[in-house]
Amino acid sequence: MKPVVAVIGRPNVGKSTFFNAVTRTKDALVDDFPGVTRDRHYGDASHEGVNFTLVDTGGFSGKDEAFSEEIRAQIFQAMEDADAVILMLDGKSGVTPFDSDMVEILRSFVKPVFYVINKIDGQGQENRHYEFYSLGVETLYSLSAEHRYGISDFLDELVKVLKPSETLAEAAMIKIAVVGRPNVGKSSLINRILGENRHIVSDVPGTTRDAIDSVCTVGDRKYLIIDTAGIRRKGRVSEKIEKFSIIKALRSLDRCDIALIVLDANEGITEQDASIAGYAFERGCGCILLLNKWDLLEKEKNTLKTYQEELRMATKFLSFAPILSISALTGQRVVKIFNEVNEVSEQYNAQIGTGKLNQMMNRATERTAAPMHHGQRIKFFYSTQIATKPPTFISFVNYPDAVHFSYKRYLINQIREEAGLGKTPIRLFFRSRSSEKKGG
Repeated sequence: MKPVVAVIGRPNVGKSTFFNAVTRTKDALVDDFPGVTRDRHYGDASHEGVNFTLVDTGGFSGKDEAFSEEIRAQIFQAMEDADAVILMLDGKSGVTPFDSDMVEILRSFVKPVFYVINKIDGQGQENRHYEFYSLGVETLYSLSAEHRYGISDFLDELVKVLKPSETLAEAAMIKIAVVGRPNVGKSSLINRILGENRHIVSDVPGTTRDAIDSVCTVGDRKYLIIDTAGIRRKGRVSEKIEKFSIIKALRSLDRCDIALIVLDANEGITEQDASIAGYAFERGCGCILLLNKWDLLEKEKNTLKTYQEELRMATKFLSFAPILSISALTGQRVVKIFNEVNEVSEQYNAQIGTGKLNQMMNRATERTAAPMHHGQRIKFFYSTQIATKPPTFISFVNYPDAVHFSYKRYLINQIREEAGLGKTPIRLFFRSRSSEKKGG
C-alpha cells in the first residue's frame, strides 16, 4: 500500500490548493469561500520516485460552526489512517487560537508531523513566519501553494519519512459512482456499505460537495466507490461552489463503470431524477436505479410495481437498468446491490466474436428487413465490436445516415436478447464501407 499523508488545518489556509499542486490535479475544490472542503479527499502523488497518497481534509474550526464536530471526526480519522501529517498554517493571517489548539493535539501524535506555513510567496516574505515559533514548534517549512514556491524543497523532506510504496499489483476494481439529487441518502448508503462513518451524513441538502473515493471488498472482489455531490437543477445552482460540485459529479460519471442512481422513494420520481439518469446514460455508464428510503413508505398492493412502471416511463432510455428498492438506514436489500453490480459489470465488459455478431445481425435483418432509402434497400455488409465498457459495435452499411433510430433500437434489442446483455447499455454505430477502407 502507498504511504498516506493527511493535510489538516483551519478553513481557508490553502489545503486544497496545496493538494492540487502536489497531486498535479484539480480534484479538490478551491475557492475563496471558507470551509469548501467538508470531507476527506484522496489523490495520488509522487516525488523523487516515492509514491504516496495525499488526503485533503475539511477545515478544523470552532464548535459553533455547522459540521464542526463531524469535520473534527473526519480529521482524526484521517490522522489515524495516515503515515504522516501536515499541519498547514496561514502566513498572511498569522497565528490563531485554532492553530495553537491543533499544535497541542499533535504534540502527542506519534507519527511524523510537518508544520507548513502557506502563502509565503518568496524569500523576502519568509520573515513573516517568525511569529509561528510562538507555537513551540522546532522546524517550520514555508511555501506558496498557489505559486508553487518552496513545494519541491518541502517534498524532499516529506518523502524521507515515508516508506517506499509497495509494487504489488492491485486487482482490477469495479468503479461505482453514487449519484442523485441532494439529500436522497447517497452518503448514508455508502456508510452502510463500508460499515463505518467514512462520510459526513447530515439532513442538510448538499453536504457532500466533493467526489470522494472509498475502496471496499465484498466477497473476493474490490470496488472503488465514488460518493458525489448531489446534482441540483441548473436554475437553483446559485453559489459558485455548487456549480463546481455539479461538474465534479459529472466527471465522476466519466470515471465510473457503473452508476448507482439513488432516488428518494418517499418523494417519488422527479424530473431532476430523470435528468441525472440521463447524464449517466449519455456517458455510457452501466446503471442501477435504487429506490432508497423504502422503509418509510406505507406499503400498498403493487407499490413496487407501480414505482417501477413510473420509473420506466420517466427513464425510457434506461430500460436495461435494474431497479432495487432499498433502505440505507435499515440495510434492507443493500447487500443485493453488489449482486446486481457484478452482473451488470460482467455484461458491461462483454465481448462478442465477429462471426457470432454477424450471425446475430443477419438473423435480425432477415427477421425484419432494413428500410428503403431512395428506392434502394439499406444493406448491412458486416459488423464488429470495437470496445467494451459499454459493449460498442460498428456496422458497415451502404447508407449509414439513412438508418432510422427505430431500426437501430431494434438491432440493439436483438443483440441484447441473443447475447444475454439485458442489463448493460449498448452502443451501435453505422459506417460506410469507404470509411472502413480508410481505417475509419
